[in-house]
Amino acid sequence: MRITDLLSPSAIALGAAVSDRDQAIDKLVSLHQAAGNLLDQEGYKADILARESMSTTAVGAGIAVPHAKSASVRHPALAAMTVPGGIDYGSPDGQPSDLFFMIAAPAGEGDTHLEMLARLMTMLMDEEFAAALRSAKTPQEFLQVIDKQEAAKYPDEPAQTVQVPQGYQVLCVTACPTGIAHTYMAAEALEKAGAEMGITVKAETQGSGGAKNVLTHEEIAACEGIIVAADKNVSLDRFDGKPVLRVPVSDGIHKPQELINKIMAHNVAPYHAQGGAASQEESSGQESLGRQLYKHLMNGVSHMLPFVIGGGILIALAFLFDSGAVNDSNFADFGTITPLAAWFKNIGGVAFNLMLPILAGYIAMSIADRPGLMVGFVGGMVAASGATFASPAGTDVSAGFLGALVAGFLGGYLMLGIRKLCDKLPNALEGIKPVLIYPLIGLLLIGVIMCAINPFVGMINSAIYGGLESMGAGSKVILGVVLAAMMAIDMGGPFNKAAYVFGTSTLAATAASTGSDVMAAVMIGGMVPPLAIALATTFFKNRFTPEERKSGPVNYIMGLCFITEGAIPFAAADPWRVILSCVVGSGVAGGLSMAFGCTLPAPHGGIFVFPVMHNVLWYILALIAGAIVGMLMLAILKKKKAEV
Repeated sequence: MRITDLLSPSAIALGAAVSDRDQAIDKLVSLHQAAGNLLDQEGYKADILARESMSTTAVGAGIAVPHAKSASVRHPALAAMTVPGGIDYGSPDGQPSDLFFMIAAPAGEGDTHLEMLARLMTMLMDEEFAAALRSAKTPQEFLQVIDKQEAAKYPDEPAQTVQVPQGYQVLCVTACPTGIAHTYMAAEALEKAGAEMGITVKAETQGSGGAKNVLTHEEIAACEGIIVAADKNVSLDRFDGKPVLRVPVSDGIHKPQELINKIMAHNVAPYHAQGGAASQEESSGQESLGRQLYKHLMNGVSHMLPFVIGGGILIALAFLFDSGAVNDSNFADFGTITPLAAWFKNIGGVAFNLMLPILAGYIAMSIADRPGLMVGFVGGMVAASGATFASPAGTDVSAGFLGALVAGFLGGYLMLGIRKLCDKLPNALEGIKPVLIYPLIGLLLIGVIMCAINPFVGMINSAIYGGLESMGAGSKVILGVVLAAMMAIDMGGPFNKAAYVFGTSTLAATAASTGSDVMAAVMIGGMVPPLAIALATTFFKNRFTPEERKSGPVNYIMGLCFITEGAIPFAAADPWRVILSCVVGSGVAGGLSMAFGCTLPAPHGGIFVFPVMHNVLWYILALIAGAIVGMLMLAILKKKKAEV
């Protein structure tokens, strides 16, 4: 085995700034650790110090060769260092030591370390060789000097490759809420850092297109540990018994070497699966409550996003295909007049109807793992349908995305409580818990709770509607401000529903050729939120994450087509800032629409019904004004995001 087989560039430090023996040892041990040569950094250091306590390993002529045979060593290896000016290392000749080689030999490897020591000392007796090492400018030049000397000294011995364990030493899983940018940046950073450190690393990416580079059972069994760099919960059951380090995805981007070192130093506790939920809860124990809630929320938002975008675009196409067939007699059917438009509207509507249950279901699953999915999904469906004890859709008022958020978090923590209670049941019932007890009790409880909540949503809706009727006799501008602002408050909930129903009810009292100014204010209030968000992600990019900036432009289409739900993922991620900004922007647009006397004869349609509106140019001006106000509010309220 040749010296160059044992010494990697990452284990060489030229011109190291150390001032004494202890610092020199620390530096050399850290070089071994960085190169992936050690199983336990502190254990190896202890063995080095034990050897040093017997006698100095400085040999004179400025050379020191600290060494140890240790169970903390992964495979035979060297670390090297030059120190300008040298340090006192207890050399027999009293001269400072400035050229260091530290030998790491595994326990049970015979006399490998003695063989390395003998060969090194034989080569270092050549003063020209030692001088060339001291004057080397780069690790590569340092290795070339050794290789040349060794080839001349031992010409008949071929180079060998150090045997490293089969498979990957460190495995990683990376995931961010939308699975677009950070997921892949973290994976690349971790794999690149591993290559530089001489450690084999494989990263599985759980992106928006599904899991790629998936870890196999064999790789998991053979690895030293797993790094999970994610801002949403990742299923850990397959890692049972292995050390698992859970960190934010940003740490995978910015601290890859630190994370890999923790795994290689065996400073990470093993993960033990206990049905999913409890173990995930334990592994998140060091995280703040706020971060845990954020991760649960983002898990729901990331799964909901494709339903919003895909369904919204299909509905927009339905309005486009119907724009040439609409007339005074069929305004009420706009979007479903032609068969092609009706098909697109139906398919897009299916996706939209699943949006809120998906949000709630995956929030609950993030909290309670698989037992939470069904409970959260059903809770979201009940919230969206307005179901009560009296009938499956007793209030006929959706609780909107706010209701879905309640259902998701409530369902998740409800299932955690049920699990803890069921832990007291006999072990003989363990097999039926996930297939009978959890879903049955969870479903009954979430159904009772959400059906108890929904009647209050209906009462709120009725009260709001009555208030709007009485307000109609007063200032039209104030009514326009209120109606439009209500469209942006809960985006499908009782406020939005009351405003929309009130607007459509005014159409019956107006001629198709005239239209309703109330309906115009309602529609503009629903168009502003996605447009304000799209503008903000375009002109104030530093207020949004890379994933938000990528999905933001889709809201131009959503807003122009009167699909307010395009704003829901942004509102769910940052509720009060986004909702407040959208409410203000929508209120401004609604007030201006009323002031300009704009009227609309259709209950929906966005830009596709602009040709039949009264005072459409003023309406467009009001829409632009509201969107700009909303954009500026977002820019003021949202904090700048750190660039990665």
